[in-house]
Amino acid sequence: MCIRDRVSTQSTGTDTERMLRAALARSSLAVTHARRASTLIRGGTVVNHDAEFRADVLCNDGKIVQVAEEISDLPVGTTTVDAGGCYVMPGGIDPHTHMELPFMGTVASEDFFTGTSAAASGGTTMIIDFVIPAPQQDVMQAYHEWRGWAEKAATDYSFHVAITWWDESVKQAMHTLTKEYGVNSFKHFMAYKNAIMCDDEVLINSFATARDLGALCTVHAENGDLVYKLQQEIFDKGITGPEGHPLSRPPEVEGEAANRALRIAEVLGAPLYVVHNSCEESLEAVTRARLNGQTAFGEVLAQHLLIDDSVYRDEDWRTAAHHVMSPPFRPKKNQEALWKGLQSGMLDTTATDHCCFCTDQKMMGKDDFRSIPNGTGGVEDRMSVLWHHGVGKGRLTPSEFVAVTSTNCARIFNIFPRKGAVAVGADADVVVWDPSSTRTITQDKQFSNIDFNIYEGMQVTGNCATTLSGGNIVWDKGELKTVRGAGKYVDRPCFPEYFKMNQVKAEVNKPTAVQRG
Repeated sequence: MCIRDRVSTQSTGTDTERMLRAALARSSLAVTHARRASTLIRGGTVVNHDAEFRADVLCNDGKIVQVAEEISDLPVGTTTVDAGGCYVMPGGIDPHTHMELPFMGTVASEDFFTGTSAAASGGTTMIIDFVIPAPQQDVMQAYHEWRGWAEKAATDYSFHVAITWWDESVKQAMHTLTKEYGVNSFKHFMAYKNAIMCDDEVLINSFATARDLGALCTVHAENGDLVYKLQQEIFDKGITGPEGHPLSRPPEVEGEAANRALRIAEVLGAPLYVVHNSCEESLEAVTRARLNGQTAFGEVLAQHLLIDDSVYRDEDWRTAAHHVMSPPFRPKKNQEALWKGLQSGMLDTTATDHCCFCTDQKMMGKDDFRSIPNGTGGVEDRMSVLWHHGVGKGRLTPSEFVAVTSTNCARIFNIFPRKGAVAVGADADVVVWDPSSTRTITQDKQFSNIDFNIYEGMQVTGNCATTLSGGNIVWDKGELKTVRGAGKYVDRPCFPEYFKMNQVKAEVNKPTAVQRG
């Protein structure tokens, strides 16, 4: 049973159910009061992407107003949070989620309230979700639909907009979105043939338009034509279960697509962000591009760093099916390569591709793996599993952890230092992180609206003790305090700093005609 179902049950439910009901009850609170709290975070160690130091942090009216060794002059009614023995970090930003996504004949079970609430319990205070127009759907109509769905969000959010087809109306919509609605990134699916897949012509037209608008292009890199062919071949061999999913999407189809997208972007002079790199082949394409001086960014999912493709051969169909996502989980050797990519800076951000489907939805593909809705959860546990397996195992420093979970995303999508920093003037999205806190991840205690957890039974050390969103405490020592609709849409300006470098490069290398007599 999903949490959405649980919320309507009687009050004899679990602690998780009661906390969700309490959060829902707070939905009636006036959102106008949501950013008026004054909160002092006292006695912690501030960790930013570039520094670590002892300081108190004062938040007022939704902003960080003071960071100092000791703060004593406080507004009347200030709430104090004891951060002794803890780190004080910028709230996490997940740049890749899909709340309420209509997909593969169903709708993702997580909505914008439950999803952002679950995220807040794990230390993530902002998501960047996706508007995905159906083929031939008016792009602006789709955008306004998603904005309406997101009004219930408990924490801040923004949107990438997918380009799923092309004509002059799509081009005009890109102009409108960038100039009037704070959109600075456009998504392109190179997979999902006969649905939302972009061919090369769409990529070229969209990349060139985005470049001129100062917007970043992002790609889901899988060769959709090849996947379509392999899916049929695998199915025709009698392989109908979830094990057919990774067989039909081998690493080579991801590597080819990543390289193709990067080469198209290189020729056009368009910066490119490759989402959910899952294998060595894709990482190699990103690395080659960066070493050649191309403006390219790479994202990795926490799941791909920690889970391998053996899950698809689990004898329990339900377990295997709940791991069906694209790109799929890969052979174990890829995990260490991805960690090294993150450590070396070839991969910039960590995300989740949070897209929840409950068991009854996964059952749509019981007899055909091609019909299993693609997606897993993860937004609630991203920060903890990355801390435990990153900082806890010597792969990342605390500052590097902040960079890959928050600051790098804020920089790439041009919302730094409003987001991604514990600094005066920044939004008061702050996490008090207890590095010694230990818990065992389990579906029974999660807030995410899904009846499965891909990290089930994993013990992690290092967890979120307190989360502030807009200066308000939304999670504190096991109690969820989110308010429905308190989240705000975040405009993201075009022309991030890295566009200036590209513009200079284009000017230096501009083509010239040969003057002949």
